[in-house]
Amino acid sequence: MSTDISIIGLGLMGSALAGALLKAGHRVTVWNRSAAKAEPLAAQGAVVAATAAEAVGASPLVVVCVLDYAATRQTLEGADLTGRVVLNLTNGRPAEAREMSAWVTGHGGDYLDGGIMAVPQMIGAPGALVLYSGSRPAFERYEDTLAVLAEPRYLGADPGLAPLYDLAMLTGMYGQFAGFLSAAALIASEKRSVAEFTESLLVPWLHAMAAITPPMGAQIDAGDHATDVSNLEVNRVALTTLDAAFRDQGVTFDLLAPLKAVMERRVARGHGDEDMSGLAEELR
Repeated sequence: MSTDISIIGLGLMGSALAGALLKAGHRVTVWNRSAAKAEPLAAQGAVVAATAAEAVGASPLVVVCVLDYAATRQTLEGADLTGRVVLNLTNGRPAEAREMSAWVTGHGGDYLDGGIMAVPQMIGAPGALVLYSGSRPAFERYEDTLAVLAEPRYLGADPGLAPLYDLAMLTGMYGQFAGFLSAAALIASEKRSVAEFTESLLVPWLHAMAAITPPMGAQIDAGDHATDVSNLEVNRVALTTLDAAFRDQGVTFDLLAPLKAVMERRVARGHGDEDMSGLAEELR
């Protein structure tokens, strides 16, 4: 079924969202501060609103994808949100999502927050995921429509959950990149092929290591960090060796040094016999 949807914010992601909805046959109204960005979508059949308030008034579902929550609030200020579902796909903090939800509902609207776990080129294709939190009735009403964009995953009524999970997933990604870039610099220090190392050795190894993270997650939930494999003291020694080896190779240990510091602190507090999962408690 065709749905009336307004998209506010036509950067790379906003344009991708609007394009996917148009392709699926939905009636899409778009608005962007720089009007020229709307022209390619107009050629695909989108209606271009003259103002953000006009875009809000055109559809019961209003998707906002702008720079930050302050820009979201500024863009929606003055628009009549009565009866509208505002889906905010802007990256931010849980506290900002809760504040935005209160503001939208205080102006007569219903609020959903979302975390996009995809790059623009993935929107509308397998592998894309969007996390949602906030109004369950709003999510259920538009779940099938939102599935056009990516797999929709509802996390709960607290609007802060989608940004929390979004940021947690980005944290895991940045940690992975930190390890990869450090390993790449070490290999490159001997003028060996980083691409070959990555494809033939590192990626299979990381896949194998990823398999142990769900059991570690269960340990963290249970608060039980007993281990029958390499404990924190063994890993502390390994990181000390890594630090020295990096210096020998003329490579900085900057991306991994914080991990070493937290591990040393945990061991010094008498937890050297624990699993790596115990570091999560140290961070808290």
